[in-house]
Amino acid sequence: MARRLSPVELDFVESAPLRLVFSAEVKASPGAVYRALAEDVTGWPSWFSAVTSAAPTDGGAGREIRLRGGTFFAEKIMATEPDERFAYRVDETNAPGLRALLEEWRLTPSATGTRVQWTFAADAPALMRIVLRLGRAGLGASFRGAVRRLDRRLARSAAQ
Repeated sequence: MARRLSPVELDFVESAPLRLVFSAEVKASPGAVYRALAEDVTGWPSWFSAVTSAAPTDGGAGREIRLRGGTFFAEKIMATEPDERFAYRVDETNAPGLRALLEEWRLTPSATGTRVQWTFAADAPALMRIVLRLGRAGLGASFRGAVRRLDRRLARSAAQ
């Protein structure tokens, strides 16, 4: 059953009771990474293996994301800064325990391509925050694998 989460604003990415931050380097340009994140919504399942479906909603102002295992998120896009930042807040989910969730992707040019930073900012009861912290390694591995697959996908697209 879906539940509404708190409608947090962008500053929540810095003030959330739980912040998990991950980063990785890719060879693709910030522009290519940004387009894959923000504009090619339906392409997410091809590189982020936890995502089984992704669809834009509200004329592109939101997204509906489904994960393996049946979790779904109805999201509102909060920031679209081409080549720099893409952020969204979860407004509804069937994931237990969450009170608020905002995710931010930051893109920074690097000597060899782009530094991709993903921040998972959440509010949840204390026990759920502990569970999420314990799951940090798994979330990090999922992020790194997704970014590697995205980089390979973008390299293939550039070569065509």
